[in-house]
Amino acid sequence: MRLTGGAPAPRPADAPIRRYATAAVAVAAAATAGAAAVDPDTPWYRSLRKPAWQPPAWVFGAVWTPLYASVAFAGGHAGGRVHGRERRRLAVSLAVNLTLDAAWNWLFFRLRSPRAGLVGTVLLDLSNAELTRRTARTDPIAARALWPYTAWCAFATALNASLVRLDR
Repeated sequence: MRLTGGAPAPRPADAPIRRYATAAVAVAAAATAGAAAVDPDTPWYRSLRKPAWQPPAWVFGAVWTPLYASVAFAGGHAGGRVHGRERRRLAVSLAVNLTLDAAWNWLFFRLRSPRAGLVGTVLLDLSNAELTRRTARTDPIAARALWPYTAWCAFATALNASLVRLDR
């Protein structure tokens, strides 16, 4: 089907609103799944020795909201610049990343295991590198939108490693 002027009509999957909405729903699902495991008010978490440079608890919520928005933007934006097999690979890369993102909360808080959390966050960092690399090949704008998320996750890895060291 063609629009006037000879340009092909966008397929429904290519519609920008659908791409961004799909990415936003995926990110919201991961955030919700991860948040279900977090309880910083447990005696176990409060008993952990934390480094002096750990931000106050309210910072985490304030930071994650715009970070998740940037991931949703990146997913929707990049999804419009790739097609076919590469679009599927990007979607899988994002899905793996969001799964690892949510899983960290379960590994750390629900298992009450900073060591398991550290493994999870290192895997998330590797996934961030892969997702950013894959995205950058076709959409530098979306890749740059992932940088703050990647940087915060690296900070979280350092924080998690510090908790492992302090609470042997």
